[in-house]
Amino acid sequence: MALFVSVIPVTSCGEQVKVPPGPPSPLLRAHAHNDYLNKRPLLDALDQGFCSVEVDIFLRRQKFHVAHTRFGIRKDRTLEEMYLKPLAERIKRNKGVVFPGQKRFILLIDIKDNGDEAYPVLDRLLTSYGSLFTAVLHGKHRPGPVTAILSGARPRALVEKDHTRYCALDGRPGDLGGKAAPDLIPLISDKWSNHFKWRGRGPFPPEERQRLEEFVKRTRKQGRILRFWAVPDRMESWKALHESGVDLINTDKLEELAHFLRSNE
Repeated sequence: MALFVSVIPVTSCGEQVKVPPGPPSPLLRAHAHNDYLNKRPLLDALDQGFCSVEVDIFLRRQKFHVAHTRFGIRKDRTLEEMYLKPLAERIKRNKGVVFPGQKRFILLIDIKDNGDEAYPVLDRLLTSYGSLFTAVLHGKHRPGPVTAILSGARPRALVEKDHTRYCALDGRPGDLGGKAAPDLIPLISDKWSNHFKWRGRGPFPPEERQRLEEFVKRTRKQGRILRFWAVPDRMESWKALHESGVDLINTDKLEELAHFLRSNE
């Protein structure tokens, strides 16, 4: 947990009194990869100021269970209990936002099995928390405190034809230059090694840095944001991503990335 504790002296007795910790400032570019594997899912990321968290789900008996593989499914670990309810309670407490002054908060939902089967059930669940999420309602975009983005087994055809939806889709580089609106595909993601050989050790090759910067420019030109997964999870990589303007920096090391970003922004 990040420490945001101010200490002030009390001159009458010489003691120090701890002021209750305030909320951390939001880190727009911090993405908690496989957030549910942290000791306190969602809460650890929020305590560090992360504005994007990733959760893997499996549909079983009309409920979405949070797990990396089907062997990790536990009945008490559900998308609703671990993420939707805590976010809704926090947003109510914060008068309509996850963090004061936030620009966006992403809940990246990675569907691990059949996306077409999962989507109708997921749509009903997200709709029941309607005001929580950014939505497209009969063609009109309505911002919300949380943007749900579906990754993994993405049910693109179902989402695309849904006139009232409370989620969007995680895109791929092939979607750059396509006709999909940014409110349908706001995020472009891909595996780092599909494009770059550098593994975070030694200098970042100039030609690869230039390629990365071009990726960022193309993505932003279309009004989308960019993320890579399976990037070496080390400071040298974060520095290259940060300097090149990549919008979301993946990590399993919440405290370390938070410290890096606060030291460089």
